[in-house]
Amino acid sequence: QVQLVESGGGSVQAGGSLRLSCAASGSTISGRCMAWFRQAPGKEREGIAATAGDDSTVYADSVKGRFTISRDYAKHTLYLQMDSLKPEDTAMYYCAAREEFHCFRVMIARDFYYWGQGTQVTVSS
Repeated sequence: QVQLVESGGGSVQAGGSLRLSCAASGSTISGRCMAWFRQAPGKEREGIAATAGDDSTVYADSVKGRFTISRDYAKHTLYLQMDSLKPEDTAMYYCAAREEFHCFRVMIARDFYYWGQGTQVTVSS
């Protein structure tokens, strides 16, 4: 079992930056695929960034080049650095984890077993 708690959300103007954190407890973050998802009102949950057990990464086209996923093993924490934010990035952001080492190229919510409660990001124009 992995417990995940997100933090770092907030309100920012377009072009700004935020860094989201996801603190893990209960089990290691090593050797497993972890990801960030987001969900805007009225839309499906979208996988935007994932990192596999070997720290390889995949990104959705909508955030590629602007967002960076990383993890700090010593702090048991997953991060999402978000730069050049746009109003369309406004959503609830969720941290998720699989038991498996590998991530799929396309991030689908049902493939992830553990979820945080989410943190809200609002980007104004």
